[in-house]
Amino acid sequence: MTKTLPRIASVVRTGPTVLGVTWRDGPSDRVDLAGWIATGGDILAPLKDETMFATARLGDFGAAVEWGPEDGDLAIDAHHLRLIADEQRRFGHEEAAAWQAEARLSNQEAADFLSVSLSTWNAYKAGTNPVPASVSMVCRAALRDPILLQAHYRPRKPGRPRRAGAPPSAA
Repeated sequence: MTKTLPRIASVVRTGPTVLGVTWRDGPSDRVDLAGWIATGGDILAPLKDETMFATARLGDFGAAVEWGPEDGDLAIDAHHLRLIADEQRRFGHEEAAAWQAEARLSNQEAADFLSVSLSTWNAYKAGTNPVPASVSMVCRAALRDPILLQAHYRPRKPGRPRRAGAPPSAA
């Protein structure tokens, strides 16, 4: 099954390293490219200059955002821009509950997988505690890469644990 590549309808600079992106398929995102620029070495160094970053424009008929001269190489393709936008999107209590359902984990298994207490996990799902960025990153990564989930998931047995020293029940 092939996935359609994203296309950008419009782009506008909204901050020193932030783009307002409207996608052709409808949604809009505010995408902060500070991390992408900072880890891009000499190739992306020109984008640290706000004047250069402000030259952002659509390229390749919406397949990229480009900066600088028309014939330059400074660009990010729509696919990678969408990946960054998806990662920066809000991950609140609704998203935590949806992640747990998709991963098919119990509350305790989800808490164990994320190395948080059951009460902390339940507070994330109830919306009484904000979901930390590190937790949202792990949740999203585990859905993208099932091996990550399989490597660290430890299933729980249903029911109450046996009393210490009690013989196993005959089933």
